[in-house]
Amino acid sequence: MELKAFPDKEDIKLKKAFEERYRMLLGERFEEYMKYSLSFLTRSIRVNTVKASVKDVRRRLEEKGWKLYQIPFCKEGFWVEHETGRIDIGNTREHALGYYYVQEAASMIPPIVLGPKKHELILDMCAAPGSKTTQIAQYMGNTGLLIANDLTGDRMKPLGINIQRMGLTNVIITKMYGQWFSRRKIEFDGVLVDAPCSGTGTIRKSLKTLTIWNPGMIERLAATQRKLISTGFESLKKGGVMVYSTCSTEPLENEAVISYLLESRKAAKIEEIKMDLKRSEPVMEFEGQKFNPEVKKCLRLWPQDNNTEGFFVCRIRKTS
Repeated sequence: MELKAFPDKEDIKLKKAFEERYRMLLGERFEEYMKYSLSFLTRSIRVNTVKASVKDVRRRLEEKGWKLYQIPFCKEGFWVEHETGRIDIGNTREHALGYYYVQEAASMIPPIVLGPKKHELILDMCAAPGSKTTQIAQYMGNTGLLIANDLTGDRMKPLGINIQRMGLTNVIITKMYGQWFSRRKIEFDGVLVDAPCSGTGTIRKSLKTLTIWNPGMIERLAATQRKLISTGFESLKKGGVMVYSTCSTEPLENEAVISYLLESRKAAKIEEIKMDLKRSEPVMEFEGQKFNPEVKKCLRLWPQDNNTEGFFVCRIRKTS
């Protein structure tokens, strides 16, 4: 699939602090990073096997002129292009019926890493708009119980609509601060903390990210992320698994948060993530702060690694 640059990319001006930081993080890979960040993101879908088979959805879409390319790390996931150049993959009958979800490829990784099973009790702490929620519920075979939580009413609307459209009956929606779950004394088999973040991995979808970026915002978000990951870990049963993820490329929102958890929770153990994709080395030191050596097991993806968004994923086991 051809990489298509934004037509006005030459007019985009980077903040000096942003360019300095990312040149430091990426070194000679910075120009490649900017090339991908200022190029259109290929649309992708995830087939909803609760309602339809991969084979059937593929046949239906190909009959309508869509070309599907397998995403190597997700058997239900496909990059899609139309033979006419159309991009309205969210405007088909099959989409309205909930046969598939329009979802960025890298966004499919956290539920795969979590690996939910049938009849488990799972918490998706920051669930809206529902891409990962519906994926987790799908992997649970529409059994067990998945609590999908978010904070604001405006975000709850698409969450509820997407859960209903995908035909899921094993999901309960809650509305509260994620940090409050530590007060509920519920022990979950699995927890996903797809934390609110700066979104620096999503420049390809929203150039606004470049204009609102600032170091102070990163530090404020990191403080919230530390609270969320701590609550998520406390909500796990012994032997349970938590996945922490962001669509950020900022070390303070990613490796630093994981390092904080490891230093403050001795029962936290990072597990290797084995997937069929290209990956970059985690950042082990940033602005004079050295991170816990176990952080090297985290999954860090830059846009140029797999022609996706930038993403960060970590799998954590509670040992006691």
